[in-house]
Amino acid sequence: MDIRPNHTIYINNINDKVKKEELKRSLYALFSQFGQIVEIVAMKTMKMRGQAFVVFKELAAATNALRQLQGFPFYNKPMRIQYAKTDSEVIAKVKGTYGDKEKKKKDKKKAPEPAVNLTKKPAVGSAAPVHSPAVQVPDNPPNYILFLSNLPEETNEMMLSMLFNQFPGFKEVRLVPGKHDIAFVEFESDTQAGVAKDALQGFRITATCAMKITYAKK
Repeated sequence: MDIRPNHTIYINNINDKVKKEELKRSLYALFSQFGQIVEIVAMKTMKMRGQAFVVFKELAAATNALRQLQGFPFYNKPMRIQYAKTDSEVIAKVKGTYGDKEKKKKDKKKAPEPAVNLTKKPAVGSAAPVHSPAVQVPDNPPNYILFLSNLPEETNEMMLSMLFNQFPGFKEVRLVPGKHDIAFVEFESDTQAGVAKDALQGFRITATCAMKITYAKK
C-alpha cells in the first residue's frame, strides 16, 4: 500500500460475467454516494477482465470510497480496492499537469467561477437538491417497508440491494414486474427503514432520475 492517494481508485476481483454496461451502471450507483464521479473505466479485454477504475473529482471522495467499500460483496465477489498508480488522464488535464500553458489558462478561467456558482445556487435551488424531495413527497406513517419511485429504466435488483444493504436491518429488495420505475425495500424495523429513507432520499441512480422514497402503505 505504498501507492500515493489520488483521485482514481483501482478495483479488481470483480465478477467478470457481468456485462460491461451493467457493470458501469452498478459501479456508478455504488460509488456516486461518496462524491462526484468524473469517469468509470471498465474493459472486457482478457488483460482487463474483472477490473475497473473509478475517477472521482475530489480526492477525499476516493479515499472514503476505498475505505468504506473495501471487501464489499459486489455481484457475490469481495471487491479489492486500491489507489491507481497514477492519476487518470482526465484528472491530469484538470490539474494542468499536462503542461504549464494549460495550467495557466485554466487558472485564469477558474478565478471568476466560484463567484458565479455561489450566486447561481440559491436562485436555481440546486444547493439542496437532495433535501427538497423530502418536503415534496407526501409520506405515510412509519413502516419497515419502503416504497421507491421515479427509478430509471435500467434499475435492477442488484443495484438497489447494493445501495440499501449498507444500512443496518436491510432484508430484501422487491421489484414490481412490468413496472421498472417502482420497487419495495424491506427492513427489520421501521426505525431502520427510516434511516435509509432519509439518507438516500433524492439519490440519483442516473444523472436524470432522483429517487423518491416513502414508507409503503400499511
